[in-house]
Amino acid sequence: MSGEPELPGLPGATPEGRAALGLLLTRYSMSAKYLGAPGPTDEELWTMAMAALRAPDHEKRIPFRFAVARGEALERLAALFVDYGGRHGKAGADLDKERAKALEAPVAIAVIARINPADDVVPAHEQWTTVGGAIANAVNALHFMGYGAKMVAGARAADPAIVAAHCREGETLVGWISAGTPRAPAKARGEVDPGCVLGAF
Repeated sequence: MSGEPELPGLPGATPEGRAALGLLLTRYSMSAKYLGAPGPTDEELWTMAMAALRAPDHEKRIPFRFAVARGEALERLAALFVDYGGRHGKAGADLDKERAKALEAPVAIAVIARINPADDVVPAHEQWTTVGGAIANAVNALHFMGYGAKMVAGARAADPAIVAAHCREGETLVGWISAGTPRAPAKARGEVDPGCVLGAF
């Protein structure tokens, strides 16, 4: 995206805050097919996780974790996708597409929720809110570090065999954050007027 985002008057903002907000407003999801090497390093993934842990979290339950796939682990993910395709009647070139889907981005970060529905202090919907906040903080942090990212889910994230490969008892596979170096500028899918979500009580 070219140019600086247009910000309203922010009398209380520091220069650093304005710069961070301006950068945040340039973040758009980027499909894995537009992401290449290098992907985020171990240190950068650590920073991403730190950002995720800054999500609002009632009683600090931390109802999520990440499982990072790259290199050989991506090959294992690709094998799971190929198996999924085979079980759903795909063959030949369609199975090749399943494999390619898992390998498009250099890093795939599984988002795994660990919701406790029996928690008598923090209800499940609040725990899920934290998971969503963690995802947002994670993709924003990757953007701030110069990477493109996109959260993807769909039917594969609900497939029992793929879930079993990722999750422990009581966990839910939410999907994957694809991450890598952008091969093209990120583009908005049409701007949305904040007035459609902002109103008075």
